[in-house]
Amino acid sequence: MFDAVATGFDDALQHGPRPLPLFLDILRRETADAPRRAAAALAGLHAYQTAPRPKPPRLPAARHRSGRIRLRDYGGAGRPVVFIPSLINPPTILDLAPDRSLLRWMAARGHRTLLVDWGTPTAADRDTDIGGHVERLLVPMLRRLPAPPILVGYCLGGTIALATATAMPVAGVATIAAPWQFDGYGAQARTRIADLWTAAAPACATIGVVPMEVLQAGFWQLDPVRTIAKYEAFAALERGSAAADAFIRLEDWANAGAPLPYAAGRQLFEGFIGGNAPGDGHWLIGGTPVDPTALVCPSIAFASLNDRIVPAATTPTLGARHDLSIGHVGMIVGGRAHDQLWTPLADWIATLSPPR
Repeated sequence: MFDAVATGFDDALQHGPRPLPLFLDILRRETADAPRRAAAALAGLHAYQTAPRPKPPRLPAARHRSGRIRLRDYGGAGRPVVFIPSLINPPTILDLAPDRSLLRWMAARGHRTLLVDWGTPTAADRDTDIGGHVERLLVPMLRRLPAPPILVGYCLGGTIALATATAMPVAGVATIAAPWQFDGYGAQARTRIADLWTAAAPACATIGVVPMEVLQAGFWQLDPVRTIAKYEAFAALERGSAAADAFIRLEDWANAGAPLPYAAGRQLFEGFIGGNAPGDGHWLIGGTPVDPTALVCPSIAFASLNDRIVPAATTPTLGARHDLSIGHVGMIVGGRAHDQLWTPLADWIATLSPPR
């Protein structure tokens, strides 16, 4: 059954897991004793790949540029609040749909809301590691703002926000599901990811970038059970329903994304996940260790106690902490996101920069 379905899907990879053979391998392992689950997951995958696509959101115009990155302006007033997404997957998770847009909601509350759009690297960017994104791209752009910004970083964007806050004056920094203590992933997960990188690194070094397929496979290693379960659940949804459209939007986002420059991927896999450089104080920006406990600005970490992608054990120690009970992506776009994350985040920002 698996081989026949895989052959039929080879020409339909514009939408769906990348790479498909690895997805099918995970499916075999997770449903070895449950053929009905396997059939449901495959049916859900096929339905997802062949479904009409909702119209994607259109990002607003760029206010500033720095190399390939852009600072997109969502409006509002007052002190700039800069949202920094992960380098992995598109920034549109923060503006997924009209009723699922943290950015548009924040701007409507009166906050001057800006989004970092990392753009698409090429082989010419191969030597730009994660620290290079901070020093050579992000900081020069943010220094053009009229006042020190409040930084809000999601996932790896939160890790980057902390490094940025040590490299320039900022009014505050909030991290959302941001990994810092990478040994919090546990030995088993780190070993699986290390094996993945060992296999992929030579090809990535040759082409100068780390393709999205490699990064996506790393996420699957962290939560293979949910990787299969979400397609099982989609198979049972009514086509064209609001729930089905929401799944398609989110899954299209999860299956998209630019590659990482080789140096950034190597630093992520070897230095961060493998070596816990941030958590152990070995990550340097401008020759200085990045130490979140030494920040002189207000800071807060939002962490989920049931996040499988960025476990709560990886959370940085900041001035304050707010724990959630919602998943890694659900905290941004889920049905409970407004109450669990959006409102507490906006309330914290308002203590630093009241909306006008």
